[in-house]
Amino acid sequence: MHVSLFTFVELYTRVLGTTQHLLDKGAEHARAQGGTGEEALDWRLIGDMNPARFQAMVVINFTRAWPARVAGVEVPEAITQDLDLAGFKAAITDAKAYLAALKPEQFEGRDEVPLTVKIGDIMEPTMPAGQWLAVFATTNIMFHLSTLYGIFRAQGVKIGKPDMFAGGL
Repeated sequence: MHVSLFTFVELYTRVLGTTQHLLDKGAEHARAQGGTGEEALDWRLIGDMNPARFQAMVVINFTRAWPARVAGVEVPEAITQDLDLAGFKAAITDAKAYLAALKPEQFEGRDEVPLTVKIGDIMEPTMPAGQWLAVFATTNIMFHLSTLYGIFRAQGVKIGKPDMFAGGL
């Protein structure tokens, strides 16, 4: 397999599938315990960490925003964490459609294009586009996906390592 910056579009599409799978499993577990399913979005790994809804929001936003920045196109409007399960499902569907519309030629020759991005109030580094996508964005996406997984495991959701590949290999 040839790896290019466009390769991350397919990876992120798979991550979105896994995110939907985990949200479904969490909601199913909450319903099996007599809840509505929505409460799964508010579960936390530990009290001072962000809840499942925050983790899903970051995954969805980053999988769209970073390929957009690297491709040199407008960054889609970010979703908020105030969505319900149906809202997250719709946001994942929209994010997959957004990624499907991106083309390999939008990424060609952009590996070394310098991008300056403000990260909160912490810093505003400039790095090559390829480094932003392959290192910064992907590490953050996988961190938040893994945290979502950890939150659900800690709540007793019956998931295991194969569930992290629910979006495809």
